[in-house]
Amino acid sequence: MPPVTELVAPVAGGACEGGVNFAAAMTAGEAEVARIMQICNACRYCEGFCAVFPAMTRRLDFNAADTHYLANLCHNCGSCLYACQYAPPHEFAVNVPQAMAKLRVRTYQDYAWPRAFGALYERAGLTVAFALSGGLALFMILVIAMTGRLIHEPLQGNFYAIFPHNFLAALFGIVFLFAILALGIGVTKFWREVSPTKGDHPADIAAAAKARMPAMAEAVTDVARLRYLGGGHGEGCNENDDAFSLWRRRFHQFTLYGFLLCFAATCVATLYHYLWNLHAPYAFTSAPVILGSLGGIGLIVGPIGLLWLNLQRDALRSDANQKAMDRGFIMLLLLVSITGFALLLLRDTGAMALWLAIHLGTVMALFLTLPYGKFAHGIFRSAALLKFNIEKRMPNRIGLGGE
Repeated sequence: MPPVTELVAPVAGGACEGGVNFAAAMTAGEAEVARIMQICNACRYCEGFCAVFPAMTRRLDFNAADTHYLANLCHNCGSCLYACQYAPPHEFAVNVPQAMAKLRVRTYQDYAWPRAFGALYERAGLTVAFALSGGLALFMILVIAMTGRLIHEPLQGNFYAIFPHNFLAALFGIVFLFAILALGIGVTKFWREVSPTKGDHPADIAAAAKARMPAMAEAVTDVARLRYLGGGHGEGCNENDDAFSLWRRRFHQFTLYGFLLCFAATCVATLYHYLWNLHAPYAFTSAPVILGSLGGIGLIVGPIGLLWLNLQRDALRSDANQKAMDRGFIMLLLLVSITGFALLLLRDTGAMALWLAIHLGTVMALFLTLPYGKFAHGIFRSAALLKFNIEKRMPNRIGLGGE
């Protein structure tokens, strides 16, 4: 077999063997990922590191859809960067995590719905997070002030004495459904482009259909465990000192399960209200309060840890243009949790209405920005993992790599 330098020399200049110029048919980000994947496909040193490399080895070349799929499959653990002999300052400048990160955010913009809102990914940072949450909180405060109940006699934690239940249910129902609709349309567009059955081989379509259910179960397990945040050797991600650490996965788990516990608390409270006719406020020992409190703790510990890691991350591993988006989402999660705890502790005081308005404003801001911020990466990455788990159960027609 020829040396890797001979196999990839044409690629380093932006074209693959045969003189195909990636840049001519792709965006700059897509062309860079395709160039790097051609080099990695010749080397194969990182083949066992994560899902990206087994998926890569099933291809001889990479079109735009392939680069979108692989970019969202990458978990940015950093293992391949620090293990790579062709990483900067080598002339091949192979930097998989950074190239994937830059293209990944572009896919969110391209698949955003409505399409015009895709530009929000570039601006959904700290300024937008604070401005939107502050503006919505101020609006809620003004609504309360118009009734003269901003500072009031204690109401035993009865939020509905401030805002009617039906008003809150309608307002947040609309916001929540819009976020779900926007995310659903975006990830559906993404899936249609990268679908494992795209092509004309009947055996592939049949194999994909047969693999769908077991692949879905494995993808759910991968997401629940955050498997690929374990790094290339299962010892964790490489942080800025090139040492392995599992803290990134742990902080993501705090955040993920904190969010799910808060969502569960809302669902249980809905059942209390509509099914069992038990209305808020609920006791501190009730299921909604316990679930919400545990979730709130997770949404404080996790985001603080992720912010700490983000502030010290090696610049080679990240896209500097995404820092504002990353930190804006982290700060919104923290604001929701902190204001939620403040409301819980002060619900029996005369300041309950003020904290209710602040908390509702931050929650609404979070849900309005979900389809256009960092949250979307979890949805797109889950879709990429599903494709990977289907694809690896399909025939490998090029006879390279894979299971």
